[in-house]
Amino acid sequence: MNGMTSSSRPLLNRRLAEFGTTIFAEMSALAAATGSINLGQGFPDTDGPEEVREAAVRALRDGRGNQYPPGPGVPELRTAIAAHQARRYGLSYDPDTEVLVTAGATEAIAATLLALLEPGDEVVALEPYYDSYAACIAMAGATRVPVTLRPDPEHARFRLDLDELRDALTDRTRLLLINTPHNPTGTVLTREELTAIAALAVERDLLVVTDEVYEHLVFDEAEHIPLATLPGMRERTVTIGSAGKTFSFTGWKVGWVTSTQELVTAARTAKQYLTYVSAGPFQYAIAEALRLPDAYFDNFRADLRRKRDLLGDGLRAAGFEVYQPQGTYFITTDITPFGEKDAYAFCRALPERCGVVAIPNSVFYDDPDAGRSQIRFTFCKSDDVLHEAASRLRRLAF
Repeated sequence: MNGMTSSSRPLLNRRLAEFGTTIFAEMSALAAATGSINLGQGFPDTDGPEEVREAAVRALRDGRGNQYPPGPGVPELRTAIAAHQARRYGLSYDPDTEVLVTAGATEAIAATLLALLEPGDEVVALEPYYDSYAACIAMAGATRVPVTLRPDPEHARFRLDLDELRDALTDRTRLLLINTPHNPTGTVLTREELTAIAALAVERDLLVVTDEVYEHLVFDEAEHIPLATLPGMRERTVTIGSAGKTFSFTGWKVGWVTSTQELVTAARTAKQYLTYVSAGPFQYAIAEALRLPDAYFDNFRADLRRKRDLLGDGLRAAGFEVYQPQGTYFITTDITPFGEKDAYAFCRALPERCGVVAIPNSVFYDDPDAGRSQIRFTFCKSDDVLHEAASRLRRLAF
């Protein structure tokens, strides 16, 4: 019946009709089927700090979190999140009313957008964007309006055109969806760019949802500046964070929302009908992780910067044009030097050509032609894996 009922009505609702299997599932399956090195999906191949893992084991053995935790999250974690925001950024949040624990950042995004958007609202988002953004906006019945980060080959990075951002705003714009450090391009928005975004939000009385899951993964001279720290922004900004990327426990799915009581209450209203609660014992472990000394975060960042450079050098040696990421653990490259322009076809063929899997950036754009020649690699892998991947990719140069 080809996915149709006896009445010929499509089974999948029209809002989700454009969405199929995620590119991450597709490419990870391809990696498994071909025995290739998976530099597509962003998960580390080693676990995070031993003391954090042991904290989860201790919580399990002590019976903490084995049953339903409180809906907003366990008090210990909410307190640790609030303390982290205060210590790192000078942001003050009440752990009882202004912090919400979620099943990873993905649920935080979904709950927030479902809670704050009405059908017909417009959401301006930086493109290319994490694929769940488009799906969540669609589920809310809203319309996504992309503002594209443009490649800047001279400086080997991507840039935001603030005039384009302003021009994208209309009377129907409800919300700005900002991601910095930015996945997949690795761009870290500057203070000047964020100040301009804040000014637009205040001028147009817009809400802002800011995805900051890579907040601790910034390199070189880049600085992560939470949008909520800027004048007029705390009361209109929903900040989304996550433990997975910072502590290398992506499978635990512990994320959070911080904002005003009114905005957190709105997100919690939607969240309670999604997972209700999750990751009970892991919440206690992440509470301890957030209290790790600054040396942990500094060493983690330095190690990832080294891995970035290791893979980046290998990609350049293989013939790719490389955009140097200022943050995250992804490198965006361009395949034009190989005389090719179709990133999706390139990625589909890459496992057979050299035993490596990557992600085509074209799937992160509304207009696939905008990123047609770009592909993304992750460098959050062991040195041995990165060396081997670089060695295999050099086959492309011959």
